Amino acid sequence: MEALVMFFEKSLAMKSVLIDALMETLTMSLVSTFLATLIGFVLAIILITTDKNGIAPNAYTYKFLDVTINMLRSFPFIILIIVLFPVTKFLVGKHTGTFAMIVPLTIGTAPFIARMIEGAFKEVDSSVVEAAKSFGTRKFQIIFRVLLPEAFPSIISAITLSLIIIVGFSAMAGTVGGGGLGAIAMNYGYYRFDGIYIFWTVFILIVLVQIFQSIGDFLYKIIKH
Repeated sequence: MEALVMFFEKSLAMKSVLIDALMETLTMSLVSTFLATLIGFVLAIILITTDKNGIAPNAYTYKFLDVTINMLRSFPFIILIIVLFPVTKFLVGKHTGTFAMIVPLTIGTAPFIARMIEGAFKEVDSSVVEAAKSFGTRKFQIIFRVLLPEAFPSIISAITLSLIIIVGFSAMAGTVGGGGLGAIAMNYGYYRFDGIYIFWTVFILIVLVQIFQSIGDFLYKIIKH
């Protein structure tokens, strides 16, 4: 009983620290997901357009992007953070902190999102695209009036999955000065051997992922029907 009382007393004492860390994690995750989705969307459009079966085939452009995206996806995220330190410092002015970590989170996730959105576009029935072409629909219109509406539910699922992955990456970023819940788990839980911080960090991350997944599933059902 005494141990339980101490647990709740300490939990209340660390409330402000955990709330600040949660806000930092949300900032890193949401901003990075937004930026990575924009970049990934553009890359996916170029990939699906220049593919050999696309509406404007271009083998050289497709191959260049294909290799570049695969190369970026092959980097373990913790190594990518370190490799991008000079880029991060140039863009943000420093390579540590919440806003600094948005750079590697965005660059590391954009290729992944690009592949998933490309996959969503490829799931669209080719006969729909062919029908649009037969009516003289322009390439721009095919992308935004045919492919995008048809693939939108799958794109929502892709963004949801990406957001959840970025939450995990943001926690990993905390180990190298990124802030957020990962930093709390490392600095208080690991270095100070405080299991209560570890418990609440893991609990908050689990709840966060469940919330994001539920929102994503809800949006998918609305758009699908």
